[in-house]
Amino acid sequence: MKKLFVAFLVLVLVPVFQSCEKKGNPPVIPPFETMAIDFSNFSTETKSFQQFDLPKSTVAVPNLNWSIAATVAGVWNTLLFVNLAVPVAAFKKALETKPSYLDNKKWQWKYSVDVLSVKYTARLTGQISSTGVKWEMYISREGAGGFAEFLWFEGTSAPDGKSGQWVLYHNWQEQVPVLQIDWKITGTEVNSVKYTYIKTGSAMKDSYIEYGLTTGDLNAYYNVHYYESTSMLKFIDVQIKWSTTGHHGRIKAPDYFGDDLWHCWDSNYNDTECPSR
Repeated sequence: MKKLFVAFLVLVLVPVFQSCEKKGNPPVIPPFETMAIDFSNFSTETKSFQQFDLPKSTVAVPNLNWSIAATVAGVWNTLLFVNLAVPVAAFKKALETKPSYLDNKKWQWKYSVDVLSVKYTARLTGQISSTGVKWEMYISREGAGGFAEFLWFEGTSAPDGKSGQWVLYHNWQEQVPVLQIDWKITGTEVNSVKYTYIKTGSAMKDSYIEYGLTTGDLNAYYNVHYYESTSMLKFIDVQIKWSTTGHHGRIKAPDYFGDDLWHCWDSNYNDTECPSR
């Protein structure tokens, strides 16, 4: 009888103890800006735009300096839009969704998201540990062109939420790492995001663009190292600095301009002389 009573207690109380597992609070999802660099100052809709593949001596337009900066930024903006529109949109939607608790300090955000009139099902999980939070985003699609759920990106964030990394995979057909994003937060603002192209076998491998915010008149910057695949067929380095409020800025791109000087544009995106300082 005593053994039966003990067995009864185990059957009754173990589920009770398990259901009383201390959940705590869900992990805080990193800001959307950790995955999306700001390209707004270099939108081709902002100003009469011409894409450039050759050095300055071959063309003569009033907004050449800004247009070359926009060309360089556009390489990365296009890369993200074409290959990563779905996971980036799914991540943004997660920030608007309430999570549910699973177990072992793991939470889940599950929802649907529309991208270019196509509906996807997304499932983001975040598991808390002593070293931070482990994030995983699974996405599936039903119907024509559909695919089963797969891990589209994963990442980690530090215990204080001030730094982390994302790794995004190409797509459901080619589940290989394509982009690594390293990010940092200072205060309440994401002030450093670096995209590195990591897909093996691509000419673009090890290309990167680093975006950051700083102090001073020109308070935003890109440091870019990428494979120029149109005409130069080599890796080139470009530095771009601009004002997020005044929209003026400057670019240093020896392979485009043939020199190691800064080339500036004004608040109307037209070429101007650079300040002597």
